[in-house]
Amino acid sequence: MSLELSRKAQAVKPSSTLAITARAKELKLQGLDIVGFGAGEPDFNTPDNINDAAIRAIHDGFTKYTPVSGTEELKKAVCKKFKTFNNLEYGTNQIVISNGGKHSLTNIFEAILNLGDEVIIPSPYWLSYPEIVKLADGVPVFVRASKEQSYKVTAKQIEEACNEKTKALILNTPNNPTGMIYTRSELEAIAEVAIKNDIYVIADEMYENLVYGDSEQISIASLNDEIYKRTITCSGVSKSYAMTGWRIGYTGSSVEIAKLMNSIQSHQTSNANSIAQKAATEALNGTQETVFTMNNEFDKRRQYMVSRVAAMPLIDALTPQGAFYLFVDFSEVLTKVYKGAVIGTTDKLAEILINDFLVAVIPCGDFGFDDHVRLSYAISMQNIEKGLDRIEKFLKLL
Repeated sequence: MSLELSRKAQAVKPSSTLAITARAKELKLQGLDIVGFGAGEPDFNTPDNINDAAIRAIHDGFTKYTPVSGTEELKKAVCKKFKTFNNLEYGTNQIVISNGGKHSLTNIFEAILNLGDEVIIPSPYWLSYPEIVKLADGVPVFVRASKEQSYKVTAKQIEEACNEKTKALILNTPNNPTGMIYTRSELEAIAEVAIKNDIYVIADEMYENLVYGDSEQISIASLNDEIYKRTITCSGVSKSYAMTGWRIGYTGSSVEIAKLMNSIQSHQTSNANSIAQKAATEALNGTQETVFTMNNEFDKRRQYMVSRVAAMPLIDALTPQGAFYLFVDFSEVLTKVYKGAVIGTTDKLAEILINDFLVAVIPCGDFGFDDHVRLSYAISMQNIEKGLDRIEKFLKLL
């Protein structure tokens, strides 16, 4: 056949995190004792009160279509959460419930971008951002934040990246893959640049409940009226409530943008799963005790991983302030020889670790940093200890 397939689709990179996770699962099925540091989801079960709400919804026959942008009940719960947690005032007509955070981002970029519009993406970044932007006919513009900057871009860097084609900035805090959080003063400076250049800010706050120590999560849209008008705030229940498979994300935006996203979603997927919406309503309105329990456990793992990595040769990492990832600098390791050959790349490193040491890690070339590796601590302490023992054994062989 000579029919040509979509060039846009062919240009999309498959997710390397999902590929590594699939490889780890494949080896586990073969009976190998794999430790997977790739997890982008809590290793806890969804809390019972949330599960019970979903079961009740099924028995009550709540299995039909809902309004495209979500039930009024869930949108009210989201508004309440935005007000009490984020200090943000949104009406239900400004909320769109979607099929997970990726779907929310897809809606946003399809609603605001025209062909050739540029989107500033601070690097390191979540690997799906540039692909979602490109699928919406936008152009990703990467601004690199060094380790010396704690992997956070400055307002000056954003200012220098702006031009007449710039439509938006993606701001992910707490950040995946670094775990770093922007301070109030940093956000104020960035907001000033966004207002001056009249660009949108897509505030991805999916990890907002996973904040440790003295760090504080601040929503940029809460700073003043002008940045509020230009911000689309994104979150969901996946990470905070161990509900990754339920697929519920949500946005708060201007009424105009919310209407556009509703229209787009009405033709692509219609509403998010009705039962999952009932579960998400309970997650937001019900007891938050399990959120604190998970947060405390992640914090213990975080501290352990930071101390272990600090004691290892050749690698180092900054202490993450949020999320559940450690962003590890392996640049020195890549110059070393293993089995007669220079390691060279983090892709090769990941291959060595999974095949020879039964440890799955995420190489971060697709996150904008090809000499770093992401280690998730959303796995049990027992597996963290075992996995780090294996990485340390590998490093001592070099």
